[in-house]
Amino acid sequence: MLALRLARGSHPLVLLRRLLVAAASAGVGFLLLCALSNAAAHPAHAGAAVPRLLWCLVPLAATVQFAVAVARTDPSTRPRTGLSAVGLGPARLAVLGAVSTAVSCTLGSTVALLLFLHLRGDLSGLPFDGAAAGLLGAGAPLPLAAALMLLALVPVTAAGLSAYALRAERTPAPAVPEAADPDVLTEPEPSAPAAPPTGLPWGVALAALGLAVEAYMSRSGGRSLLPLPGRLEATPAGVLAGWTLAAVGLAMAGPGLAHLCGRLLQAVRPGAVRLLAGRVLMDEARRIGRPLGVVCAVLAATVAGYALYGAGAHPLGPLTALGGVLVLGCTTATLLTSALEARQDRARTARALLRLGAPASALRAATVLRATALLLVFAPLTWLVAELAALPLAA
Repeated sequence: MLALRLARGSHPLVLLRRLLVAAASAGVGFLLLCALSNAAAHPAHAGAAVPRLLWCLVPLAATVQFAVAVARTDPSTRPRTGLSAVGLGPARLAVLGAVSTAVSCTLGSTVALLLFLHLRGDLSGLPFDGAAAGLLGAGAPLPLAAALMLLALVPVTAAGLSAYALRAERTPAPAVPEAADPDVLTEPEPSAPAAPPTGLPWGVALAALGLAVEAYMSRSGGRSLLPLPGRLEATPAGVLAGWTLAAVGLAMAGPGLAHLCGRLLQAVRPGAVRLLAGRVLMDEARRIGRPLGVVCAVLAATVAGYALYGAGAHPLGPLTALGGVLVLGCTTATLLTSALEARQDRARTARALLRLGAPASALRAATVLRATALLLVFAPLTWLVAELAALPLAA
């Protein structure tokens, strides 16, 4: 009940983020139900259901990542002095965030079930009922227990990981007294420089290994052991494994690259704006770099996939298109949500700098400088990985 009351009184942007989580959960639930209905409608080819379910794990992982990011930016889960006094410490706030995440994902799964049954023709009396009966296997009964178990994957996984992330990060910190005068000039509390991320060399090595595996396996010409659920049936499984290794490598290298961008901004006699931009970027390298690396990997895979299949004889099917939209949308939304979380965490420092006389234009210039530095590093990297990934397949 407390989670529902907080949801009713939340800011419209907070409610929008929760609705986006529900929409992503609905998309993943619909894909899972499609894989289940296809297996039920074709029992003679039940082995093909396993690859379809495995492919659904990609948008499921992207959706869970987005749900955890939204839970971390939820104002209702941030520790406060007043809440701690009534027993809502970090542990209970983590449970509250997990419940809110589970409610949003359960709402999406329910919508997915209703939409699936409606398009399948099991629910009549509404427009477009039975419009996709052939695609959704309307001739075979849907196993209810299996459907409910698949629909519970997103809420259970997202709630569990949200509780873990909130409990691990929301440790008690020195709180500002609630009666403190906001006009009093206070300096930002000194903090030790963040240790540089150590995953850059491992991430680069893993990405290079993935591209090498893809280049080697693409020469075999074998049929896929893991076909995409949408008419893409000629991709060797080794190529897909290479893409996965490259994506994991980029996600590992992201924090190190972001930290390197911060160091480069402070090189060669920097001014105040460059120092501020570089220091903030170094401090936020882990928070921003990992989702940025994931977005880089997804964009590279999208560009490579379009170059390989976009204008060829293997058009994308509707379910593959839905999965691609979910992955691209969720990873991009996760990056924007992580950037919002970083902005919330440095809001007190920004207010202190403004009270000490720093011009607001300098803070805006530092933000633009950080975004430009990241774009100049990650955009060419995305293009390079996409070209290297598509080159052996197009040959």
